[in-house]
Amino acid sequence: MKQKVVGNDIVDNGNDLVIITGPNQGGKTTFLRSIGLSQLMMQCGMFVPAESFSSNLCTGIFTHFKREEDKTMESGKFGEELKRMSSIVDLIMPDSLILLNESFAATNEREGSEIARQIVSALIEKHIKVFYVTHLYEFAHSFYDKGKENVLFLRAERLQDRRRTFRLKEGEPLETSYGVDLYNKIFRKGARRSEYTA
Repeated sequence: MKQKVVGNDIVDNGNDLVIITGPNQGGKTTFLRSIGLSQLMMQCGMFVPAESFSSNLCTGIFTHFKREEDKTMESGKFGEELKRMSSIVDLIMPDSLILLNESFAATNEREGSEIARQIVSALIEKHIKVFYVTHLYEFAHSFYDKGKENVLFLRAERLQDRRRTFRLKEGEPLETSYGVDLYNKIFRKGARRSEYTA
C-alpha cells in the first residue's frame, strides 16, 4: 500500500479467547498473522518485530485459514473446513495456540455460529488459546453476552469517512462488516472506468 506499517498495542492479560471483528479490509487477518509469527519467532529465540512482546510458551501453534474452493470437487468448501479442523483436533494439545481466520463461514450464519461456538468452547475447555477473526455475528455476540472475563473482543477501526486505520481497539462486535464500503469502492471504480472508455 506504500504507507508506513501500523502497529497495534494490545494488552491480553491471559485471556483464553480473543475474538476479532470489524470491517472488511480493516487489517484483521494481517494482525492474526502477526500474532502467529511473533509467537513462533519468540519461541525460536529470535527477536520479535515489536517495541515489546510478552507471551507464554505454547506446546504447538495451529492455523485454520479459509481456502479456495476444492478444484477436484471431492468435497464442498464447508466439508473441507471441517475435515481440516478434525485433523487439527487430532493433533492439538493443552497449552497450544490456534489461529482461526473466518472459519465456518462457508455455511449460513446460524449454523456456522453454532458450530464455531461448540468447537471454540471445547478448545478453551482443553486449555487451548484461541484467536478468532470472524464475521459470524451470532457467534461473537454469544460470547459477548455471557460477559466472561477470559474473553477479549477486538474490533478493526473504521472512521466516519469509511477509511480503515488498520488499528484494533477493544469493542463490542458489530452486526455489520461494512461490506457495502468494499462494494462501492469496486463498482464505483469500475463505473468510472467504463465512463472514460465509452
